[in-house]
Amino acid sequence: MSKVTRAMIMGAGLGIRMRPLTDDRPKPMVMVAGRPLIDHAIDRLIAAGVTRVVVNVHYKAEMLRAHLDKRRDVDIVYSDETERLLDTGGGVVKAMPHFGGEPFFVINSDSIWAEGGIPPLPAMQRLWDASRMDGLLLLAEMETAMGYDGGGDFVLEADGKVARAKDRGEQPYAYPGVQIVHPRLFESAPDGAFSTNIIWDRAIAAERLSGCVLDGVWIHVGTPEARAEANAYLAAQAPA
Repeated sequence: MSKVTRAMIMGAGLGIRMRPLTDDRPKPMVMVAGRPLIDHAIDRLIAAGVTRVVVNVHYKAEMLRAHLDKRRDVDIVYSDETERLLDTGGGVVKAMPHFGGEPFFVINSDSIWAEGGIPPLPAMQRLWDASRMDGLLLLAEMETAMGYDGGGDFVLEADGKVARAKDRGEQPYAYPGVQIVHPRLFESAPDGAFSTNIIWDRAIAAERLSGCVLDGVWIHVGTPEARAEANAYLAAQAPA
């Protein structure tokens, strides 16, 4: 196992689909199960041994910074995108100096999960092998994914590598917005704003992108309706 101790939380989105909940706050500050979304992500990362978290900020950045500055249990640094949003790929490239050339987690701030018997972040750390991977994606079973209306993003092949689900016969998985990446995954990346999909397709072609199936239930909190569904589900799972 190669311990991954750094992470990035994608916190710069506008949260348009989450309105009106994001009229007065950035999406990472939307409350789920009594806590802001971003705190759920940070707590999971700390439990997995992460000691530095980079958060990119844009919409209502001051509110998000003020909240995170109160935490003392992890080193939090900011990647400022207030001048220009850089999308999922460009945002990671801008934050790259904070990772010291080491592999790191990337987590979407609107992604939470209820764990089964095997916590996913430690499971990903155990599976991570930088000698044969440039990226490792968490994958969620379609049958249990909540708040997700897609048809499936990836398939998992017998050797643990992933491929695009389109036009494939295997059971598709949803991508719940959690990955481990090596900095070399972003070598020769485009300038400015771009989607991580460009980088993933390169890694798939090079057979350097692998997958790890989530043991648990993924909840995509992307709309007010999904937030309500998440609250109801997590309340039902809470100990009596």
